[in-house]
Amino acid sequence: MTNLLRPEISTLAEYRLTQYPHRIKLNQNENPYELPLEIKEEVLRKLAAARWSRYPAFVPQEQIARVASFARWRSDGTLLGNGSNELLQLIFTCVLERGKSVIISQPTFTLYKILARSLGATVVDVPMTPTFEFDVTMIVSAARASGADLVVLCSPNNPTGSCLTREQVVRILEGTKGLVVLDEAYVQFAGETQVELLRKYDRLIILQTFSKAMAAAGLRFGYALGAPELMKQLDKVKLPYNVNIFTLTAVETFIERWHDIKWWIGRLVAERERVRGELDRIDQLRVYPSGANFLLFESLKKSPAEVFASLAGKGILIRDVSSYPMLSRGLRVTIGTPDENDEFLKAIREAV
Repeated sequence: MTNLLRPEISTLAEYRLTQYPHRIKLNQNENPYELPLEIKEEVLRKLAAARWSRYPAFVPQEQIARVASFARWRSDGTLLGNGSNELLQLIFTCVLERGKSVIISQPTFTLYKILARSLGATVVDVPMTPTFEFDVTMIVSAARASGADLVVLCSPNNPTGSCLTREQVVRILEGTKGLVVLDEAYVQFAGETQVELLRKYDRLIILQTFSKAMAAAGLRFGYALGAPELMKQLDKVKLPYNVNIFTLTAVETFIERWHDIKWWIGRLVAERERVRGELDRIDQLRVYPSGANFLLFESLKKSPAEVFASLAGKGILIRDVSSYPMLSRGLRVTIGTPDENDEFLKAIREAV
């Protein structure tokens, strides 16, 4: 019966993550700080008063307005999603098909390529520089040569932590003709969003999420920002009631209480730089700068699999990214609490 599926599906690599027993989990770029109990209880009190037997509002205008204000954009240019992954799928579905092409800077989040190939689109991979910086000249050149309908960029990039500057994003927008999607899942750790560019460029869509900086990965909430007319067209294909009442209620509360929880961003950035400095002192490793809540490093002596296994044997879970393009010696570690980071540093010194 599988012959009834699109022929592209059978050729796709699966997007999956094997979980291992662990004490310290530093493999999925999650925020290690849990939301305060009082905020959780506030969400639950509001939820208890809601009508669970009814659908959410067909257009949750109040929540859209709050998210738009939080993101410093306009309500009519904002779409809410069940995680930003759902919005990626929506955009890809609306743009790509057989005969169309997408530019992807590699290495990056593997879901982009899976989504594009599932739709039969041609994927044009553009390698980053040897030091994992975006090769903007090559991105523009490849987009022009292929007549790309879509350019997808992650900044800060997963798994390298690399960031695009505003000047670079403008160069890409000015030098290409397709839709440009900028995935800013980790932007709060980098400090500079490109939302301001939406005022000038109607071919730009920016994705953000509550999974990382908001410590709400389990709630699955993301949003897309773009030109109102473009968002109106995408909204035609978005599934109705795609965000449930629990998540909508939590989103409102988190935004209201943002001033009480955003302290952890500064702490994680400081820890990222501390951990990077310590890794840089280990001769057997090469660590790269990052604007996210994780670090990419390479094992110069032992294989990534050996290093991963050594840490996993101590109950410390990081990510082996050696299967990614250009990362045959690569590993990625999420920044945890100071105590978790200390245990990781001790274990990595012994592992390499």
